[in-house]
Amino acid sequence: MGLLFAGGAAIWQFQAMTTSSVSALACRASNRKVTTFEILNEKAELARLTFDAAGVSDAVELIHGDALDHLPNYKNIAFCFLDGEKEVYERCYEEVVTCMVQGGILVADNAINHQATLQPMLDRALRDDRVDALIVPIGKGELICRRR
Repeated sequence: MGLLFAGGAAIWQFQAMTTSSVSALACRASNRKVTTFEILNEKAELARLTFDAAGVSDAVELIHGDALDHLPNYKNIAFCFLDGEKEVYERCYEEVVTCMVQGGILVADNAINHQATLQPMLDRALRDDRVDALIVPIGKGELICRRR
């Protein structure tokens, strides 16, 4: 797997990618896909339409469902952008880090503005021997982890 996005914001993160984008080309060139999960019907349909309009549907695997139900099926994750229900971030973190390749990156959105809810996951990541982790105070805060 090349890139993995978990949560609705993945639509907007990937929306700017076109057939000439580096990420889409890299996925196509290596016969891989960007994978994104969306649990809500309306957002899944909007994502599908967006990917079609951008001409990148062939480089995207859109899974309509709960990411936690599907994450165990993915190994060798190189990148994950996590933005979804904050109450499940810690479970998603564990699933993703376990399956990340060495040097893989996990970015968890909202690390500052939802700090109270995310504190158990933030503490886990900052103490986790499997990753190098830091919180970057840009936007609403990003937890960035690199798999050792």
